Amino acid sequence: CAQFVVLCRRLNLFSKAVVAVDGSKFKAVNNRDKNFTAVKVEARLAQVEASIGRYLAALDRADREPSDIAEARTTRLNEKIAGLREQMQALQAMGRQVEAAPDGQISLTDPDARSMATSGKGTGLVGYNVQAAVDAEHHLIVAHAVTNVGSDRAQLAPMGLLAQAATGCTTLTVLADRGYLSGEQVLACEGTGVLPCVPKTLTSGHAKRGLFTGQDFVYDAEKDHYTCPAGQHLTKGAARSDRRTEGDAMDHYRNLTACLGCPLKPRCTPTETRRVKRWVHEGVLDAMQGRLDRMPEAMKIRRQTVEHPFGTLKAWMGATHFLTQTLAKVRTEMSLQVLAYNMKRMIQIFGVRPLLAAIRT
Repeated sequence: CAQFVVLCRRLNLFSKAVVAVDGSKFKAVNNRDKNFTAVKVEARLAQVEASIGRYLAALDRADREPSDIAEARTTRLNEKIAGLREQMQALQAMGRQVEAAPDGQISLTDPDARSMATSGKGTGLVGYNVQAAVDAEHHLIVAHAVTNVGSDRAQLAPMGLLAQAATGCTTLTVLADRGYLSGEQVLACEGTGVLPCVPKTLTSGHAKRGLFTGQDFVYDAEKDHYTCPAGQHLTKGAARSDRRTEGDAMDHYRNLTACLGCPLKPRCTPTETRRVKRWVHEGVLDAMQGRLDRMPEAMKIRRQTVEHPFGTLKAWMGATHFLTQTLAKVRTEMSLQVLAYNMKRMIQIFGVRPLLAAIRT
């Protein structure tokens, strides 16, 4: 698979230097009922306890029936209760295993498969998260990866660097959706030649309350202050709030004097003063937003580029998706699928004979 991408690179197919990255969940050879998390174990224990309660109530009623009927029913109900208590013991043992597992999950058929949420409400599957970086010009999959971590949040830099190495581009623009937004990941791309373009998420609740949002405050990098909607300057305080590490600290900007007599204060904050927080490495996010502003079609290109290959691969693989088990084998299986996809794309681009000639040279 990697050698075929090298062939595509030799044919100068990655000259546009733009890729789109996305992830999709693929089913593993592991039924949902054979995957356990703490929540699932608790829910199943509750179901078993409820069933035992119903059978005990039925046992009490059986005692009031004629002796010949009661004896037959009592024997049957006791057998069911004994079976349920065995299930309860097994679930309690599984609960202890789940608690001891590093990621809090146990899968019985494929030990590497993990329960993952999907885009549909209340849906999910037991499987793998397949990542793909797709060339925006010819729609070739230049890099891919398979992980059993359901979130895309930590995949931006790894996939961007894989795509850069595969394409040989010194500078590579990487388009991704909001699921990839992570300041740490964008910072990891800094200085590597990978230029991520990921839209920011609007996490503030100010807009819902009719208040000014952070976007209404304009930052001046040269003077290191914010200008609020009233035209006042918010300057940086001496103290920082640490989130997790020193490199993850936040600076706080405010102007108490201006806030006290501001006519726009009812539209700004219900507290004494409005405070704007800024990550110490916020500059990399500002630079990324600048790239997005200069490329208004970025998300449209992303959708058109990276989403259809996943649909094609899933159609080829069938409703069950993966046929193999464990992460190593699943990665090999996906590599074969990606190789087949890229070969069919190249046949569409060049035709069979020119492609064979290129492979032989």
